[in-house]
Amino acid sequence: MKEDETVHSHGMEIGIYSLADLRPNPHTGETISAKQRIEEIIEAAKLADESGLDVFGLGEHHRFDYAVSSPSVVLSSISQVTKRIKLTTATTVFNTNDPVRLYEDFATLDLLSNGRAEIIAGRGAYLESFPLFGYDVKNYDELFEENITLFQKLNEEKNVTWEGNFRSPLQHADIVPRAFQDKLPLWVGVGSTPQSAARAGRLGTGLVVVTFGKDYLVYKDLVDIYRQEADKYGVSPTEIKVAVSGHTYLSNTAEQAKKEFFSYHSSYWRLMNADQEEIRNDFEQITSEKGSLFVGSSQQIIEKILHQYELFGHQRFMAQIDIGGMPFKTVVENIERLATEVAPVIRRETKK
Repeated sequence: MKEDETVHSHGMEIGIYSLADLRPNPHTGETISAKQRIEEIIEAAKLADESGLDVFGLGEHHRFDYAVSSPSVVLSSISQVTKRIKLTTATTVFNTNDPVRLYEDFATLDLLSNGRAEIIAGRGAYLESFPLFGYDVKNYDELFEENITLFQKLNEEKNVTWEGNFRSPLQHADIVPRAFQDKLPLWVGVGSTPQSAARAGRLGTGLVVVTFGKDYLVYKDLVDIYRQEADKYGVSPTEIKVAVSGHTYLSNTAEQAKKEFFSYHSSYWRLMNADQEEIRNDFEQITSEKGSLFVGSSQQIIEKILHQYELFGHQRFMAQIDIGGMPFKTVVENIERLATEVAPVIRRETKK
């Protein structure tokens, strides 16, 4: 087993995340309310905490087919019914979030949770937040760069003087409250863009590799670019962190898992691909041994995660386990399998 100096002494962290999509159950046609979806997400986080998982993440969207537009609010609720699990976004749309408000919100979450708050920064799969908050999409990349660098400054300094291009300047501004932790852990989520992986390395953030729809070997280039840039810019090895995330479904056998999961994945696929039907052959490919989806028996998922660990040397695995109108009972079963059958083996095999 490959050793990595930054792997946690207790082994790889194992977590789950939700994007809170609101899709009809493909078997019943029922779509639950946003209220019920949020309540179930809080219950899932509570179960993950009680089951010993390490991280819970929640995404941000501003559309009627997603239930959560303010992860900090829902994560604050979760902080009050959990004890130890880390609470992160998955992801925060940095292009259209004000960095000062964002820092204040998550510093507050950090205080409420006794130092469990984290942020994963992303550029977003959709563009609805740009007109909603008064930003021009032509400044897509420039906004992200400015906002994440300002956030890092706010994370470091209590009193900030700063000037940029897209928001009002700061003159000896008090940034309060301060987080419980010395700094809020910051990651950048990357799906396929080498420039984004390079930026994460240059800025010294963690890297979250979002695997979706490809042979997972293609993501090694992103991890290599990230580490090369971090080394080039003198980032401390202790700051270099890699996480891998992906859709996950566990059952007794690979065939049973694929059979059960296909309808939910297809429902989610139509949401992401303008109601186009998913082709079964494509699904078979991305759930294969080298595919990017973690679908199979617990042993098969263990083998896939450990093989990826040989490639990436990552410190965290995050499973998206509640997509496409999946009933909550099935979500619970997946969390329990992940926590009791997969996580202990992964931690043992990746422990220093």
